[in-house]
Order: sequence, then structure tokens, then C-alpha cells
Amino acid sequence: MASQGATGGFVVTSGTFSADARSFVAGKNIELIDGPALKAMIERVRAARPEMTVSTERVPASVQASAATATSAAEPSCPRCGGRMLKRIAKQGPNAGGAFWGCTAFPKCRGIKAIE
Repeated sequence: MASQGATGGFVVTSGTFSADARSFVAGKNIELIDGPALKAMIERVRAARPEMTVSTERVPASVQASAATATSAAEPSCPRCGGRMLKRIAKQGPNAGGAFWGCTAFPKCRGIKAIE
């Protein structure tokens, strides 16, 4: 973090942190957010902004199915592992700033596709 100029940070987990992790961050500008704290934060946001809560209860199954099909048709599958791909932006190299499809299993899988 320091090499990138960060003055602090957050470490988030869905589980819990060990005593060693808690002692490591003592005195450092690092905040640990465990599963229960994360859940409480999400619930506070949902309560404050109910319009942001996603519910499929009132959406007909046919609409849900067509939305899922449209999403999967728009997202190609990875040419290397067959997994899902996401639109990403190149951060370096000759295509820096350009969009491309990248495998969601990155860095384990480095499959990419050009966006046409």
C-alpha cells in the first residue's frame, strides 16, 4: 500500500479475522471489516435506500429468463476455460485505455477476447 501512496486501507472478509490479523493492524491505518460488520453495513444501506434493493418477486419468470439469456448472449464465454467474461479496460501496453473481454477467473485464467 505504501509503495502506491496509500495512507490506509480496508480489508474485508465474509468470515472473521484471526487474533494475529487483529494484532497486525493495531496501530496501523488499516480497518478490518468482518462478515457480521459487512452484513450490518449492507443492511444499513438497504434501510436507508430501499429503492436500491433488487427484488425479482414481482418480475414474471419469462422476463427474468429473457434477461438472463440476453446477458449471457452479450457476454462471450472464455476461449481458454469456457467461463464467464467481463468487460475490462487495459491499464498498460499498446491498448491502454481500450476495452476488451477478460475472463472472470483472472489471474488463474488469462483468456481474453476483443470487443467487436
